[in-house]
Formats: sequence, C-alpha cells, structure tokens
Amino acid sequence: MMIPNYSKPDDWERFNALGVTQYGQMTAGSYMYIGPQGIVHGTTITVLNAGRKVQKSGEGLAGKLFVTSGLGGMSGAQPKAAVIAGAVGVVAEINPKAVHTRYSQGWVDEVYDDLGKIIERIRQAKIEKKAVSIAYQGNIVDLWEKLADENIEVEIGSDQTSLHNPWAGGYYPAGLSFEESNHMMAFEPEKFRLKVQESLRRQVNAINRLTANGMYFFDYGNAFLLEASRAGADIMKNEETFRYPSYVQDIMGPMCFDYGFGPFRWVCASGDPADLDTTDQIAMEVLEKLALESPAEIMQQMHDNIRWIREAKQNKLVVGSQARILYADCEGRTRIAAAFNQAIRQGKLKGPVVLGRDHHDVSGTDSPYRETSNIYDGSSFTADMAVQNFVGDSFRGATWISLHNGGGVGWGEVINGGFGMLLDGSTECDCRLHLMLHWDVNNGISRRSWARNEGAVFSIKRAMEKEPLLKVTLPNLVEDQLLENLF
Repeated sequence: MMIPNYSKPDDWERFNALGVTQYGQMTAGSYMYIGPQGIVHGTTITVLNAGRKVQKSGEGLAGKLFVTSGLGGMSGAQPKAAVIAGAVGVVAEINPKAVHTRYSQGWVDEVYDDLGKIIERIRQAKIEKKAVSIAYQGNIVDLWEKLADENIEVEIGSDQTSLHNPWAGGYYPAGLSFEESNHMMAFEPEKFRLKVQESLRRQVNAINRLTANGMYFFDYGNAFLLEASRAGADIMKNEETFRYPSYVQDIMGPMCFDYGFGPFRWVCASGDPADLDTTDQIAMEVLEKLALESPAEIMQQMHDNIRWIREAKQNKLVVGSQARILYADCEGRTRIAAAFNQAIRQGKLKGPVVLGRDHHDVSGTDSPYRETSNIYDGSSFTADMAVQNFVGDSFRGATWISLHNGGGVGWGEVINGGFGMLLDGSTECDCRLHLMLHWDVNNGISRRSWARNEGAVFSIKRAMEKEPLLKVTLPNLVEDQLLENLF
C-alpha cells in the first residue's frame, strides 16, 4: 500500500528500484496462484456472454469471429477460451516466442504470418463453423486494418495488450519490428512513446470502421480505452464517456457480478489429483441441485458453470497445485465449501482444502475502469468495498487476508482485497465458512444495489429473504423524467 499522493506509475518505478515496495498483482496477494485456468475460465465466460449480445436467436458462437491481441501471460488464455466457447478465435501477437509457446502447448491451433493467407483462412473457418484458434504473428494494428479493408465480418472484438504498462513492453507499435521496438524502448524512450500513441490512433480508426459494420467491441480491462484516449484517438463518445464499454460495464458486471457470480477457487492441499477429481464431482453435484431451484435471472450462469466444471479435467488446465475455479454466487460458494468440509471430515478427501477467489470479483476490488466500472453513482472511485471485505473477512473466519495497490490496470488505479480460508473438516470451520463467504459476496452486492444496478437489487432482496438477519437499505428509485424536468 502507498500514501495516495505517491501512487502514480512513475512512483512505482522509483520505489520498486529502491526495494521498498513491489507490484501488487491481483491473485498473488492471496497466495493462491493456480496457473492459467483462472484467466481461461474468466475469458470463456466473457466470450460466451459477449456472444449472447450479438446472437439473434440463441444460435451460439459457431462460425462467429472473435478478434483480439496478446498471447502472453494472461492474454494467452484467449485462443483456448475462444475454442471452449465455440468461436473462431484470431489473436495477434508480435513476440515470436509467445506465439511458439501457445502453439506448442496446444492453445493455438494454427499460426500465420501472412495477412493474405490468414484472411483466406478466416473466411474458410467462418463457413465451416468449427471452433478453431488462429494466431497472427505480427502487429494487431496491421490485422485490424486488413480486416477492415477486406470487409470481413467480425462479430466480436477486443484487445489484451498490456496497456497498463505501455512504455516498457506492454504495447508494440505498428511500423516497427519486435526488435526495433525493443531497441527504441531502451535508447529512444520519448520517440517510442510517440510511436505507441500514433499506433493507438491507427488501431482505433480501424476498430471504428469495423464497429460501423456491426462488430461488438469491448475493452478487456487492460487500459486500452484509457491509453487510446490519452493518445488522442477517436475513442470518446463525449468529453466523459468512451465510445466502447469495458467488459465489466457490458458483460461481467450486469451479467455476473451484480448477481453475486464471481471466480470462486480452491486448492487441494494434499496435492493429489484424485482429491481434485473428488472436489470437481462434489461441486458439480451441488451446482446441479441448485440449478433445479434457481430463478430465471441466474439460470444461464448456473448452466455455464455446470458445463465448465463437467469439462474442467479434459481442458487440462492444472499447473502445479491441484486447483480449480468456477463462477458461483454466495449460495453456490457456501454450499460447495460446506460439502468440501464435510468430505474432509468423512475422509473422502486426503487433506485440507484452501478456499479463495480472484480479486476480480463481486466485491474484492475497487477499480473504476474495470471491476467497478458498471457502478455509476460516483462511488466507483472510492476504495471502501475492497477495504471492508479485507477487514470484514478477517474477523469472520478467514485464515489470511490481503490488501494491496495495483494489479491488472496498474498502480494507483485499483485497490484489491483478498482472502484465503483453510477447510480442515472441523465443525468450527462450518461456522466460519458460512459467516465469511456470506459477507465476502453480499458486501459487494449491497454496494452495487445502492448504485441502482437492477441485478444487484434483485440479488440483495433475495439474499435478505434467505437470511432474515441480513438488513440492507434498498435504494429509492426515481423516474428519469422527473429528474430531467427539474433542470
């Protein structure tokens, strides 16, 4: 954590060099690194729901084109997620090593470095309507411009270059090779900044041409819209509003977070793959029972996550720790955790289970350009929610807690609160998991309901019906016309 006036990106460079702080990443703060499956699952859910925004009659993503960029650490999940979701995924990446890594591990099916050939392959894939992941080894700007020039129908577009760090390798500008960019970055940093901004303007112009023809484009939480606006690109709808939404504004916020659905995760402390198989089965059975009694508002999310957990093992996403992630609401998380604790007590699991979540969740993160971007009452710029989760989880039973600055969108742009909870099979743990998980989720739903988010108002009313001791003040809704007539 930093004193606010010393929390700018340039401050990070200085204080990190002095050795007095470090970059607080979102997941690392809860000591639960689970490899790539968290970002793969989150991206899959995002792409599935983006597809629902463009589909006409429930036809799904078969034959629909999803274009984006980045095959590095987090962004490398995109081709795998596109295939799981059933789309034709095309991802540009300028770093040959990153392309080779994703291809060799099977996350990218095909690689092209010729724009003419990749356009031909895209046309074929759309006709065949088979899920496939295709990498373009080159610059994303060149790809966007070629797609627009060739009048290719792109249904869904995004960007996952690391624009929270644009001047030090997070974004490579068009017109320069990978090696030329690295040299300019080191020896002509000011010239490199100008090249990046020029490239962003070109990228936005190409994206605007495609969205004019019907493409649905969203910012994937990487500060693309923010940096493009700083570069003077044609990205603003008006002085205060971007032309395009962030994925939280349009997808994850209203479809998941407002209903309490977020990335619930666990690690089998025994390290035994058989324990992970058992927990997968337990979680699936819990969700299937819940789906039978779930209201229509959350049925789609229930079925998406039942499908995910059923297919989780065949997707081969376990790296190191025997861990799993799925999106669940408060009731789902609590029932799954209680079932795990009972399985430990009964000896069905060989060791304890550690619960956690990604901070990219209902209530763990205050980030006005990502997690709280669909909160429009002005409170998205406060850090109350993350801090309240951090403190509230501590005395409701968390085994450890974390609070830090940075992660995802950059230093000074976000505060993250996280937790870890050890399930040991005890009756005391039964009590702790109910208390803590109930707070951890409903704290965020309350905040979202006060912003008058329809899904959150529905969810907090439902939570109060299920737990009479929960008392949350509901917002007073006013007709827009009444307000407008006052001025």
